[in-house]
Amino acid sequence: MQIVPHDRRKPGGDGMKWSIENIDLEQEVHGISAQPGNTGTFVLFWWRNIPLGYQELSADRLPISAVALSSIISRTVASTINHYLEEDFLPPLPRIKGVRQKLEQHYNLETIKKLESPLSSLDRLYSSNSSVDTQSVSVVICTRNRPQQLDECLQSLQHLVDYPAEVLVVDNAPVGNETKAVVKNYPKVKYILELRPGLSIARNTGIRHATGDIIAFTDDDVKVHPHWIERVRYGFQNPNVMVVTGLMLPAELETPSQIAFHDGAYGFEWPCRPILYDVHYFEERKRFGTPVWQIGAGANMALRRQVVDAVGDFNELLGAGASGCSEDSEFWYRVLAAGWTCRYEPSAVVYHYHRGDLVSLKKQQYAYMRGHVVALLIQASQHRHWGNLFRLSVALPIYYVRRFLEGTYNRFQGKYMTVFVEIKGCFAGILFFVRHYAAATKH
Repeated sequence: MQIVPHDRRKPGGDGMKWSIENIDLEQEVHGISAQPGNTGTFVLFWWRNIPLGYQELSADRLPISAVALSSIISRTVASTINHYLEEDFLPPLPRIKGVRQKLEQHYNLETIKKLESPLSSLDRLYSSNSSVDTQSVSVVICTRNRPQQLDECLQSLQHLVDYPAEVLVVDNAPVGNETKAVVKNYPKVKYILELRPGLSIARNTGIRHATGDIIAFTDDDVKVHPHWIERVRYGFQNPNVMVVTGLMLPAELETPSQIAFHDGAYGFEWPCRPILYDVHYFEERKRFGTPVWQIGAGANMALRRQVVDAVGDFNELLGAGASGCSEDSEFWYRVLAAGWTCRYEPSAVVYHYHRGDLVSLKKQQYAYMRGHVVALLIQASQHRHWGNLFRLSVALPIYYVRRFLEGTYNRFQGKYMTVFVEIKGCFAGILFFVRHYAAATKH
């Protein structure tokens, strides 16, 4: 996906918000007007319900005409479409070489839309039936004291085209009965109380109660796309795929903290092309610490039930309520180390409400880095893969020296607002591991 360059210091540098626009390429493309008070517009390009790319248009580039926007769209989606063709995610097509030449030579939106392939072929690809369509899906939502967000999440599930076999809400160490009261409004949703605090504990409780062949996880601060479940199923067509993650888009970009998170504070960009993370990916990067965090996010993750029997459940020293994060990526690490495959499937879409204020964002980023460091140390200890220690002792320090210098230039605005708490989180992760993991291994 090609990103049109712009000043990336602007989004998080002031108190303004970004609007979000969705453009379906099946429809006529219109221009985008400037909205007073907005820093810019985050534009998503779809072919029906398949995301093909996105662009961030800062306010100084708006308004933009339909002609200019069509040029941007063609450059953006052509990259994604070519990936589908070149990587054989599509079935064999006639004159495929000619199609590629047209895409590269004309680079024109109308030309792309008129081609019978690839856009129509994308429809056939994602509507194809397979044996995985018969497998049942359980959705698990772990929550703690956020009844309003949970209610909005459950409402979005009601619009699923392919409703799962069951939906389970794991109420993790609540201080009241608000969550249980919300779940009562949804007769198809099962309520499970887990008194021990910790996200990994809650996830494992959900797994034990789930009956589906596939167990899909999302969070209470998420809304799911209507086609989420069917696209999750599609990701499991390859029998060697044990984990599927999907695209996480912002539900809103209305505060500097939300924009900073979206603009790179999480350290991961969300491509609109499928990616297979297999044993070759794992082995090629193992000596420097396989970057399993690139696979996706636990807020949009599904796994085959059988893989839990093969590699174990979520490590309860990781995740919110414990070290703070990385219970998902450490699980994916074990899956890859065992020779299985993870798939990132961008057509499985959820919308995430990022932290709306700076205090919450800093706490989140501190927890992310603390959990990340603990996960690196656990992976090194359990697997004797010393590339994890290389990342901890060499790659991370270099990364944060660069982040510090860039942050100084950018006056620690935008995605650099959390640099110092992230560094503190790294040191806290080392202390957490020494105190908890080392002590646990003695018993």
